[in-house]
Amino acid sequence: MAAQQMAESKYVYDFAEGNKDLKDLLGGKGANLAEMTNLGLPVPPGFTISTEACKAYLATGREPDGLADQIEAHLEALEREMGRKLGDPDDPLLVSVRSGAKFSMPGMMETVLNVGLNDRSVIGLSRQAGGSAGSAGSAGADRFAWDSYRRLIQMFGKTVCEVPGEEFEHAIDEAKRAKGTTNDLDLDADDLRGLVDTFKKIFAKHTGREFPQEPREQLDLAIRAVFESWNAERAVVYRRQERIPADLGTAVNVVAMVFGNLGPDSGTGVAFTRDPASGAQGIYGDYLANAQGEDVVAGIRNTVPLQELERIDKKSYDELLSYMARLEGHYKDLCDIEFTIERGKLWMLQTRVGKRTAAAAFVIAGQLVDEGLIDLDEALHRVTGAQLAQLMFPRFKLDHEFEPVAKGIGASPGAAVGKVVFSSPRAVELAAGGEAVILVRRETNPDDLNGMIAAQGILTSRGGKTSHAAVVARGMGKTCVSGADELDVDVPAKRFTVAGQTVNEGDVVSIDGTTGKVYLGEVPVMPSEVVQYFEGTLDPEQADDPLVRAVHRIMSHADAKRRLRVRANADTGADAARARRFGAEGIGLCRTEHMFLGDRRELVERLILAGTDREREDALAALLPLQRADFIEIFREMAGLPVTVRLIDPPLHEFLPPLEQLAVNVAVAQERGEDVAKEEALLAAVRRMHEENPMLGLRGVRLGLVIPGLFAMQVRAITEAAVEVTRVGGSACPEIMVPLVGAVQELETVRAEAEKIIAEVVGDSGVEVLIGTMIEVPRAALTAGQIAEAAQFFSFGTNDLTQMGWGFSRDDVEGAFFWRYLELGIFGISPFESIDRDGVGRLVRIAAEEGRAARPGLKLGVCGEHGGDPDSVHFFHEVGLDYVSCSPFRVPVARLEAGRAAVETSGSDSR
Repeated sequence: MAAQQMAESKYVYDFAEGNKDLKDLLGGKGANLAEMTNLGLPVPPGFTISTEACKAYLATGREPDGLADQIEAHLEALEREMGRKLGDPDDPLLVSVRSGAKFSMPGMMETVLNVGLNDRSVIGLSRQAGGSAGSAGSAGADRFAWDSYRRLIQMFGKTVCEVPGEEFEHAIDEAKRAKGTTNDLDLDADDLRGLVDTFKKIFAKHTGREFPQEPREQLDLAIRAVFESWNAERAVVYRRQERIPADLGTAVNVVAMVFGNLGPDSGTGVAFTRDPASGAQGIYGDYLANAQGEDVVAGIRNTVPLQELERIDKKSYDELLSYMARLEGHYKDLCDIEFTIERGKLWMLQTRVGKRTAAAAFVIAGQLVDEGLIDLDEALHRVTGAQLAQLMFPRFKLDHEFEPVAKGIGASPGAAVGKVVFSSPRAVELAAGGEAVILVRRETNPDDLNGMIAAQGILTSRGGKTSHAAVVARGMGKTCVSGADELDVDVPAKRFTVAGQTVNEGDVVSIDGTTGKVYLGEVPVMPSEVVQYFEGTLDPEQADDPLVRAVHRIMSHADAKRRLRVRANADTGADAARARRFGAEGIGLCRTEHMFLGDRRELVERLILAGTDREREDALAALLPLQRADFIEIFREMAGLPVTVRLIDPPLHEFLPPLEQLAVNVAVAQERGEDVAKEEALLAAVRRMHEENPMLGLRGVRLGLVIPGLFAMQVRAITEAAVEVTRVGGSACPEIMVPLVGAVQELETVRAEAEKIIAEVVGDSGVEVLIGTMIEVPRAALTAGQIAEAAQFFSFGTNDLTQMGWGFSRDDVEGAFFWRYLELGIFGISPFESIDRDGVGRLVRIAAEEGRAARPGLKLGVCGEHGGDPDSVHFFHEVGLDYVSCSPFRVPVARLEAGRAAVETSGSDSR
């Protein structure tokens, strides 16, 4: 027991104690630092404070017992290994304090560099860096030391003490103006010493205290700040966007500082083992000489391509390439690597499985299969339906009329068009009003996250493929062009100038995240090659495109692996044909009410106004051949695949003018003395049928039971259409679905009438017609065992099941208060977007289990919007449904996710 308690209270781990599989405990950064250490790569010494310590701190507001002593013990070990003491005035050890959650959250939480510097140790750091006063290296060493000190005050002030970051930036800009330069590197040691004094005054003004000189106090406060940054607004928003659980906490990594800002033989960079935008093999990344790592990811200075390092420092370049190859082979995936060169010595600061665009995800997965590093099951696991959906978005259709005005780095592909905005709040404001916007910044920072989410695309004048804008945009699937340095962005004035032209807020621009090109005005778009591939319209020359080949290969494997069938929601022959092209294996929802629209409204009016049985029968008789023709077209397109036809669901008055509009029209006509007898009759009928809450009123099965002959007409039209298609050599498999059933007696009544008509029409044609119901009323889910006695299939209408299960009006609540529920964390995502597993999902599970217990061969499907949602597809696989149905465009997404669900459930992948 004592040993168990001791293990439970261990909060701090040396890098040598961990490995890459301990991300829950050590966070992604700590686990991967440990893995590189164990591989023998040159990692600066350090230790990791676990996520358990963070969770304990956040739960109580104080450090857990024993944490301070453990940090002290590991700090002493680090000091012994480095031969220096934290903050020693003569030979100081400095450390970085970095966050590191289980899942990568780039820029969302805090980092503090150069912890341990103070007014005394800055002198020791100068000696450590360049020798004694008056020596040749003295000026450079002094500059480095004071630059490091001003960085500490700036980062510590903003991160730990919430000093406004722009005050520090203004002070730097003022120092550069006084020097007559725009480059940080032109500030010498005296300039930076002055900046340190200015920064201290800014710190004191906002905090009411002097900048802390005690190194251990700096360390402790920085660690707490990292813990608390887990619940910072931007981190919460990012987790919600990426669906990262809120209870994981972050680890904290304390690492001995190595310096890339010691002169021209030092530098820092980020490298990818493959192109994270396209997946192409090669050397990709950014390098910045005489800089610290934050300079690269913040995009405050434009970097050079990683290949330039071969010219600058070939020894370090060759060593880096060997480590990159080793890490990719070890992780069997694209690796994102951060490194620093300190006076010719290469240090590996971080590695992780790199974020990538949707296109790169598919291409890289296929490449790794070809290289024998993973199998097809693992390749399928590594891509997602959300990524596939991104690949199906359109791209620009360019001709000679459209010339780019600037070209940056294509950081995250796609075609984005929108009005220019220069601030995150403005992007959110316009997007909420339905406007498409492009967020333009010099460089983004984590505070811009809300605006990045709201925008169609992001455009920056600084930064590279590894800047904050690029990394976050790739993770979200947002189009991004970074480092377009031809743009002179003036945020306060809300404009940018380029090629002699001024673009003001509200003007439209188009950005291409693949090529990095920026266009003024709106550029037309064209379908993606992936959509063309699915539709069979791809140019033969494009068939060998790496992305198309990868999509074909992985989709074929998904289809071979999946158990769930995928149908489409389609109401016309054209929709059915498109669904077939996208791979649908039938229609899971054909809405018959859509056939009552357009020029058929007059017949619906006749049905509603019928005053006698004969008038009603005549109206239905007129509708019959029209519905039959619709079904013939659909059955022909589906060529023998199952077609689930839902009998009319909404209230009849939805096909009529709104009550208020009709009343005004009648009043105006009366005022003019016009004959309004017909309009008055219609108005009376609409008033008679008016309901306060029609979604809970006379609709679905209730309507079919109240209006004699309505369902009978539809059943006859469906059956006659199936027989006609069969008679001319085709095949039809109709499934008639009765909506809104809440009691088995309702279904029994409709089925009895339907079976008489079906028997009469089918004759010896061989057509088989199934009769089932939608499970969309909570009572139906809870009495599914009874209903299954009268149903040959269930189709879960999860839209209404969610609406009634939660008591939400789908037409009203999403705009009214869902934003607040998401903000408060009540929802991680709208329950209309992804199935609520605990509530609505439990109703689905109960109905599936009890329905099959009563009728073992019961066919089960889903036809609500959730049928095309990736997370929901996994749930429906788990519950044991036979198929999902979704819009034609989302059929490939559902096919892919059904394959992934099968592979991940079986555990047959190679992980």
